[in-house]
Amino acid sequence: MADLELTYFDFNGSRGDECRLALAIAGVPFQDNRIKGPDWPALKSTMPFGALPVLDIAGKGRLTQCNAILSYVGRAYGLTPDDAWAAAKQDEVLAAGEELRHAISVTLRITDAAEKQAKREALAQTTIPAWGASMQRLLGAGPFVAGDRIGVGDLKIFTLVKWIRSGALDHVPTTVLDDSPKVIGVWEAVGKHPAVVAWYAAH
Repeated sequence: MADLELTYFDFNGSRGDECRLALAIAGVPFQDNRIKGPDWPALKSTMPFGALPVLDIAGKGRLTQCNAILSYVGRAYGLTPDDAWAAAKQDEVLAAGEELRHAISVTLRITDAAEKQAKREALAQTTIPAWGASMQRLLGAGPFVAGDRIGVGDLKIFTLVKWIRSGALDHVPTTVLDDSPKVIGVWEAVGKHPAVVAWYAAH
C-alpha cells in the first residue's frame, strides 16, 4: 500500500487535481481516494475543518488545506525551488490562486439567476482580468513560474485557467484571460507536461 493517501471528491479538477498532479509529476505512488457526492455528508465531520483535500502520510499524520499539501509535496519531492526567495514566489502564486478561486466560488452558491449573472459578469469585467494582469506581471520568461522547471505554483494556475476556459462558468467568457499570455502559457506548458498527459489519459 502507498505511504500517501490523497482524499478528494470524485472529479478531475480544482484543489484535488492540483495535489494529484503534484504527486504524479513527482513520481510518488499514492492512493487516490475519490469521494462520491452522496457519501460526503457522512464523512464531512470526520475531516479536519470539514473540508477536502486531505493528505494522509504514513508515520506523520494528516495534512489539510490544498496550499499546505502543495507546499509539502513541493518541498519533499522537488517541485519547489531550494532557494528561499524562489520558494516564496511559488507560495505567492498559491495564495493568489486561492484568492481568485474564492471570488469565483462565492457565485456558485447564488440561486437567483439574475443575481448570479450580474456577479459573474462583474467577475469577467474586473476581478478575473485584474488577477490575470497581476499574475502576468509576476511571471518571468516562462514557460513556468520558476522558468524551465515546473513547480506547484504552475499547477494552481493550470487548474484555475482550465476551469475558466472550460466554459463551465456561465456569463464568464472562456477568453477572459487572453490578455495575459504568460498565464495562458503556463496553462499550456503544464497541459503538455508528459506526467500530466499520462495522468489524464489514465484518469
